[in-house]
Amino acid sequence: MLDETRWLFTVTDLKQYMYCPRILYYQTCLPTIRPTTYKMQAGIEAHGEERQRASRRSTQWYGLAEGTRIFDVSVQSSTLGLSGQIDEVVQTAAEMVPIDYKMAQRVGYHYKVQLAAYAMMLEETYQTQVQRGIIYLIPSRKANEVPITRTLRQQVLQTLDIMHAIAERETMPVPTDWRQRCANCEFRRFCNDV
Repeated sequence: MLDETRWLFTVTDLKQYMYCPRILYYQTCLPTIRPTTYKMQAGIEAHGEERQRASRRSTQWYGLAEGTRIFDVSVQSSTLGLSGQIDEVVQTAAEMVPIDYKMAQRVGYHYKVQLAAYAMMLEETYQTQVQRGIIYLIPSRKANEVPITRTLRQQVLQTLDIMHAIAERETMPVPTDWRQRCANCEFRRFCNDV
């Protein structure tokens, strides 16, 4: 059962925290302020177009055996206090593989952590083991297999603990170490110290 006193985060919150901890702070402590950038809107549109293209691909495009393809799979974990929607899941006779579409040039670590969280929620929901997932980069049309390692699973758990502390105490975290990310951030104007 979900602990009512704990925050329920989305997998996007987790990914955003990994990208820059302050994004989570702004979204949880200032929830009515959510600027939208051109890059965000372009990503949403590309995502919708990719979903149509993906429905015409075979599972072999991802290097997977024939299986059932399920799109827009909603998942929730009472154990993790997390919810999300997986772009695509391929279920073969041997495994379930979450597939996440990204409007990106490369597979960032924050995407891998997000994929691991999806895998963990699939495991809880379907009582199965998920050994790998795929991050599909839309611009290059490349499928990147990501092993769901113990390290990634631990990162999900540790990050969720930190996220809960930030939300419950309303403490401003330090900004990302990669300041080049700030240039396109929707919350850039709020961070006067970077």
